[in-house]
Amino acid sequence: MVSQLSFAGFAWKNLWRRRLRTVLTLGGIAMAIGAFVALVGFSRSFEHEWARLYSSAGTDIAVSENSFLNTSLDERVGVKLRSLPVVENAEPMIFNLMDLTPEVNALVFGWRAESYELNALTLLSGRRFRNGQPEIMLGDILAANLNKKIGETVEIQGSAFTVVGIYHGASALEADAVVMPLDELQQLSSLQGKVAAFHVRLKPAPAGEEPDAYMKRARAQIETALPGLHATPAAERAANNQLVGLAHAVAWGTSTIALIVGILGIVNTMAMSVFERTREIGILRALGWKSWNILLLIQTEAAVLGLVGGLIGICVGWGALRLLSVLPQTASVVSSSVSWLHLVEALGISILSGLVAGAVPAWRGAHLSPVEALRHE
Repeated sequence: MVSQLSFAGFAWKNLWRRRLRTVLTLGGIAMAIGAFVALVGFSRSFEHEWARLYSSAGTDIAVSENSFLNTSLDERVGVKLRSLPVVENAEPMIFNLMDLTPEVNALVFGWRAESYELNALTLLSGRRFRNGQPEIMLGDILAANLNKKIGETVEIQGSAFTVVGIYHGASALEADAVVMPLDELQQLSSLQGKVAAFHVRLKPAPAGEEPDAYMKRARAQIETALPGLHATPAAERAANNQLVGLAHAVAWGTSTIALIVGILGIVNTMAMSVFERTREIGILRALGWKSWNILLLIQTEAAVLGLVGGLIGICVGWGALRLLSVLPQTASVVSSSVSWLHLVEALGISILSGLVAGAVPAWRGAHLSPVEALRHE
């Protein structure tokens, strides 16, 4: 029986026999895994920034209708919401993506001047806006991109707003955004009296009650008092909103297409390898190799392609994230850090792709007739 060392060496020799084809195959799977690491890493960074937007302000629950982007919630609901025993504060809000210049668009948040969420912003210069006034506050990243200072104006949908404050936000989504009076944004969007959601800060949990149990009780109390509305924990809302879902879908969809291309490359390499080594496989069978030995050999070669391509792809993807994290257009929402779980996930997908791609060629090679294989020229 062939030893494990010689078996592995034999597999490596077979791959290295056609170096250009092997390198091209590795390039294909590396680009696919690189796309997966970069795109999925980008979408998870985007989700993380939404979570930070809620956690930095101390928001526990978001109360809304079915859709994250729905803006038909009656603002008067807030009166009943604030009267509930578990609610410390409940602030209405709207957000929208708007064009500020032909080249720059940004998230615009509509809050009340007394909203607790403003306390999470670090005011770098100027002051807070006032309700009912055409005034805005700019995140420091957006202010730099627009080259705007205190006292200057920004035109939003045909209306001029004075920059009264520049702030730094804990979340990149805030640092690259506009914050303005809720009533002004309602007027701009023709949504007078309507909001997207109420952000709720709960009172401290009673002594002896577990946080999860208290959250569950608070949600039930809110939904009972306000039929038809949903009380969603902030972390869940950050992970499951439509914008994050779209980012995840695009990332996984694009990565899947790239992976299919990479898998086809491995299939082609292994199929050609089996065809070119038909006589060699016949000799191995004549020397006593069983079908499962041939199957294992070809699958080992495919797995090695997946493993090496995956390792190269991880480096490519991490490099792409590093680049995105320093580009002005994406630096605010992309982190160059990648979790170990994401890397293990990428490597596992790469190896599995190799095994899937090698399955058919391996089966064909394992079932070659030794006599027919030895006759092959």
